[in-house]
Amino acid sequence: MKAAPTAGNGRAVVVTGASRGIGAVSAVRLSSEGFRVYAAVRAARDADEARTLGLIPLRLDLTDAGSIEAAAHQVTADLADGELYGLVNSAGIVLPAPLEHMRAADFRHQLEVGLTGQLVVTQAFLPLLRAARGRIVNVSSVSGRVASPFIGAYSAAKHGLEGLSDALRRELRPSGVHVSVVQPGAIATELPAVLMRDVEAAYAELPPVARQHYGDTFLRYGRALAENHARHGSPPETVARAVLAALTARRPRTRYAVGAQAGSVVTASRLLPDRLLDWLLLRTLERTAAGRSTGRR
Repeated sequence: MKAAPTAGNGRAVVVTGASRGIGAVSAVRLSSEGFRVYAAVRAARDADEARTLGLIPLRLDLTDAGSIEAAAHQVTADLADGELYGLVNSAGIVLPAPLEHMRAADFRHQLEVGLTGQLVVTQAFLPLLRAARGRIVNVSSVSGRVASPFIGAYSAAKHGLEGLSDALRRELRPSGVHVSVVQPGAIATELPAVLMRDVEAAYAELPPVARQHYGDTFLRYGRALAENHARHGSPPETVARAVLAALTARRPRTRYAVGAQAGSVVTASRLLPDRLLDWLLLRTLERTAAGRSTGRR
């Protein structure tokens, strides 16, 4: 009896940021759908974990051009037909801080991981993608449409990724390579715990003048952002489904807004005046922070 066809049909895809969160869940989902998944991770232990899940580990550091080049060489040597069907750029970090007092080195690192690294990875794999007339899926965020206070560096990287994706889509259209953006809203991964830890660490390092200007607002809003993801976040499988759709749909959409609050945030960014949007966002953060401080859920 002939086996039923699968969505992936054995085609190769590279997924960055596959050690945890959205990247890890997407890699496993694509593998279950019949794709041959190269899971790009930084640490050896994560490579071992990927292997146990039936993925092909790919050591890759977005801040190291040599690492990216070596990963591309590995995939090129491994693919007999020289074709890579998909690239999913899902790696990312969040470095919280008031922009006025953010260290320039931290800001550059945020952009290196969240924007520049995405381009360098895409450049490295484009020859293989072009041969397959494949697809690129960039995992952005609703923060790429509406910037929240105190994660401005992250929002800057995601705004940049949105623009980069638009330009790539138009430049690569003659080559038959399609570019989609997935815009997650609140997602229940390890992000809330990590963001809470990083906000508190950054707050502890603020100089006295920063605390004078921002009081406890940075700490309260940062905790509120984390709380929102923890309380209302959709499971990461929601994003994985959108990634799968972007890779397999006959006519993939240019953007997929997915997860809790994503649709409403994107719609608000299109329809509301900036000052009204500012008021709504800050009011929501205040209410979440107030609810957290009183123990309300």
